[in-house]
Amino acid sequence: MLSELKTASYFQPLDWSVFAGVILATAVAAVYGSWRLKKKKDKPSALDYLLMGRQLTLPLFVFTLVATWYGGIFAVNEITFNYGIFNFVTQGIFWYVAYLIFAFFIAKRLAKYSSYTLPDLTRQMFGPKSAKVTAVLTLCHIAPGVYVLSLGMFLHMVFGISVLSGMIWGTLFVGLYTAWGGLRSVVFSDLVQFFVMCSAVAMVVVFSVQSFGGLSFLKANLPASHFTLTGGNSWLTTCVWGFIALSTLIDPSFYQRCFAARSPQVVQKGILISTGIWFLFDFCTTTGSLYARAVLPQAQPGEAYFYYAIQLLPVGLRGFFVAGILSIILSTLNSFLFIAANTLSFDLLRHRFKRVVLSNRISIFIVGAFSIGMALVFRGSFKEIWLVLGSYFSACLLVPILMGYLTPNRISDRLFVGSVLASAAAMTVWHWLPPYKLVQNIDPFYVGVMVSLIILLLLRKPENENISSVTDR
Repeated sequence: MLSELKTASYFQPLDWSVFAGVILATAVAAVYGSWRLKKKKDKPSALDYLLMGRQLTLPLFVFTLVATWYGGIFAVNEITFNYGIFNFVTQGIFWYVAYLIFAFFIAKRLAKYSSYTLPDLTRQMFGPKSAKVTAVLTLCHIAPGVYVLSLGMFLHMVFGISVLSGMIWGTLFVGLYTAWGGLRSVVFSDLVQFFVMCSAVAMVVVFSVQSFGGLSFLKANLPASHFTLTGGNSWLTTCVWGFIALSTLIDPSFYQRCFAARSPQVVQKGILISTGIWFLFDFCTTTGSLYARAVLPQAQPGEAYFYYAIQLLPVGLRGFFVAGILSIILSTLNSFLFIAANTLSFDLLRHRFKRVVLSNRISIFIVGAFSIGMALVFRGSFKEIWLVLGSYFSACLLVPILMGYLTPNRISDRLFVGSVLASAAAMTVWHWLPPYKLVQNIDPFYVGVMVSLIILLLLRKPENENISSVTDR
């Protein structure tokens, strides 16, 4: 059996050479993105910097969308280690449903809005106050605490530095190249990271089956609950993850790529292709993590997959795998840093700082510091960061934004804000005060959704009394 590893001295020179080569290729791609931005204009406009001038092609759309979605690799490993295929259900199947809903019912609706960000979209749909509330929730949700923590853990496991030091130095590095080239640097670095990360997780499955056997080995060495859909959790808890997956329908990173795409057709085709790739990727990460639990049952849940793989793979491929894990983290961290900075500089502070590009670059480092603090507040729990922030974001915004699509111009600016605040308050009260103690099986998420839905259904304008458009506000 393999044993848990603690030092990077296990790597051979060939591993380090392969690892360094991948990192160099990523850096070159980011620099190329910056060069493309400078070549276009000496002083890029907000549209060029934030959305590539809305010229994102189908291949690049797929590469950057897929790569952006998997930065919480250690979180996925942790959930699989503890609960088995529950991870594939909650972090896979639920999300595929959401992707398809977006592709077929939302992608074309976005075409009539020339928005820059999700809060900017809500400004056009509902009004300026709605945009501010959405921006605050977006900033808290998209601030990459999970991915900063993942990067800190990665640098700790590979180089032996403290997790906090890894978070600080890693975030600084990512912030520098992201700020320099804007979305172009993010997209072109994602191009390299896409191929590396997909190849890396596939290798682990192939070598695992060759070394230990297939399903019979896993069933003999894992708890029976690891092969149940709920993994020992309640169905209500499982379904919460399903509703959180619907946050894709209002996810800021999804919307950013859609706003940057050349056409609605690129968006729809790109999401369908990406969904197929996501299925294969989730299968590989879940399967690899199951092998890690079977072989290293005493390892730390979030670290077992990493230690398992670098001992399983031969020299050279081991370095490639480590670069793949780093690519998974960086491809999401750079996107989320960038989007959160867009939210802060463009949606919240635009009227105070007229130079959007400069304020965005500064905001990237402010968001980075905030994300490090977030990781410390949640004490390194991936699941808690995702569940708490994802629940508030989804419960408060999902219903009003979807109703805005389905029944346009019937929800006023004031009503949108009221429903969001009431939903957030109800969730907080339910969690901390006696009602939750009496009915503990009802997650606060459900309370927030129901409050939002009831308020909007009762108070929205009748169909024959549509409110005027706010797209010019």
